Amino acid sequence: MRGRRALATLAAIGFTMINSVACTTATDADSLVKRADVRGHLTVGTRFDQPGISQRTLDGRLVGFDVEVAAYVAKELGVAREDITWRETATSSREADLASNSVDMVVATYSITEKRRQQVTFAGPYFETGQDLLVRTQSTDITGPETLNGKRLCSTTNTTSAEQVRDRFAQQTELVEYPRYPECISALLSGQVDAVTTDAVILAGYAAQQPELLRVVGTQFAPERYGIGLRKGDTEAQRAVNNAIRKMISSGEWTKAFDAHIGPSGYPPPSPPQVTEQ
Repeated sequence: MRGRRALATLAAIGFTMINSVACTTATDADSLVKRADVRGHLTVGTRFDQPGISQRTLDGRLVGFDVEVAAYVAKELGVAREDITWRETATSSREADLASNSVDMVVATYSITEKRRQQVTFAGPYFETGQDLLVRTQSTDITGPETLNGKRLCSTTNTTSAEQVRDRFAQQTELVEYPRYPECISALLSGQVDAVTTDAVILAGYAAQQPELLRVVGTQFAPERYGIGLRKGDTEAQRAVNNAIRKMISSGEWTKAFDAHIGPSGYPPPSPPQVTEQ
């Protein structure tokens, strides 16, 4: 009898553990919409080092266009700006941050690509730009990606920007990688690299900080569409976030955010994007 009771007890414990795991999995799979409603709080992954886009100021504030987009979307989901926790997310960790529940959504100049769609559900796009080059102001021989043969080109780790230049335009380009763009900027200013490549709107922010030393070449050669990263399969959140982006655009808040944060860099005002179901 003892053996039977022991077996029954173990079976009950095992059943409880299975149910517990199943409940955890189900909870983790809940839509962003439900989490925002139940908790009244969201954790947003963004960058802390992109002037005009999303940057941590010396007094600890987070400012920029992406910050305004994220705050607007959160508001439409019922979460006030003061109830957002901002978490820095790197280019190499965005997918993992979403999958591990470290963040609820990623708003971090996150270009929509087919490869990323395998791991992430995107809402948007909320901004469209193109890849470009940042050079020292006295550099007159770099006029586009095809003029980079024999040059040292910097980009961040785990991005394809520099590889795209070498593969498509200048096969003799030497690629240099750093974890963060400010390190690429320092290398450019010190002459360790000849150019930095990423999206034009990001480069414009860095150029605006030191206009006497840096300039954007101004030849966009690869389109980029920024989306808001959500957990894979969260189509309910995708619809809700897309509606929030559309409302931000139609209300004029999108243009207001652009003028306040990106406009001062001199980046030409683009037309708001057409939001589509990804």
